[in-house]
Amino acid sequence: MSDHRFSSVPTEEEPGCCHLSRKVKVCLCVLLCVLLCVLVAVAVVVGVLMWPRATPPRAWNGTGSTPHFSEIVLGRCFTYTQLLRPELRHADCGQIGKAFTNAFLSKDPCHSSEQDYQLLLKLTSQTIPCHSSVFWSKSTQLAHLYTRVRQDMFTLEDTLIGYIADGLNWCGDAGSYEMNYQSCPHWRKDCINNPVSVFWDTVSKRFAENACGEVQVVLNGSVSNTFDKNSTFGRVEIHNLHPGKVSVLKAWVMHDIGGVYSYHTCSSPIIDDLKFILSKRNISFTCEDDYRPIKFLQCVKSPEDSSCRK
Repeated sequence: MSDHRFSSVPTEEEPGCCHLSRKVKVCLCVLLCVLLCVLVAVAVVVGVLMWPRATPPRAWNGTGSTPHFSEIVLGRCFTYTQLLRPELRHADCGQIGKAFTNAFLSKDPCHSSEQDYQLLLKLTSQTIPCHSSVFWSKSTQLAHLYTRVRQDMFTLEDTLIGYIADGLNWCGDAGSYEMNYQSCPHWRKDCINNPVSVFWDTVSKRFAENACGEVQVVLNGSVSNTFDKNSTFGRVEIHNLHPGKVSVLKAWVMHDIGGVYSYHTCSSPIIDDLKFILSKRNISFTCEDDYRPIKFLQCVKSPEDSSCRK
């Protein structure tokens, strides 16, 4: 049998059924990209339309939250713990700021409670030496002027928690994780159980409970309600002084310089009301008109007043 050799014969390649020109392929790719973009855009629009819209916060009659509230709280905390009272440098300002905002965010601002602030109270715990607590009523400027000079004495605002919150305003809303910067409940026109009022009642109660030894209160004798039973001092603090820890309350009834000398003095019946409340709680009481060290501070500002020349 003869040996056959088969030589390869070049054949013409048959065109594929899906063979497309380069131009057509480019056009198809562009069309697919456009279609994909349209689908994505439609999905985004539908998602936005179907996403539940946040309910705007309710409008109240009080001032809204202080702008940059969280930053101010954090900054004040570091200033107090690292500069003013370095013995508290161990305090965790980050956790304090978080506990503060968590006390009222996403909550009904008319249903705040003392319990909301318990973690914040724990994180800002501070020991005030006996005989060093200074209360005040209608006399905030004089009381703080005194403790600014006598740095061994403390008003509530001279403690960590009071220093952080002094002068600030805050509230949230039950339907939002954000602060309400437009308005917050007014304590009289809206509700008394608002975040700010409850906060100050809560920290004032603790400040009074922790007071010991001889304590002081600066009262304003140049106003008609020198002792106001509805003030924080008359409603909260005086009733939370511990008779077993506080031996005496010293009242300093101060009077404005250059104006009406006095509505009330230590001998006025309104001061007797304060004395009576304390006697029922077995706490001794003394009273002094125009306590001399504070009077000196008044006279620094008005040295030419006749009352400063005595």
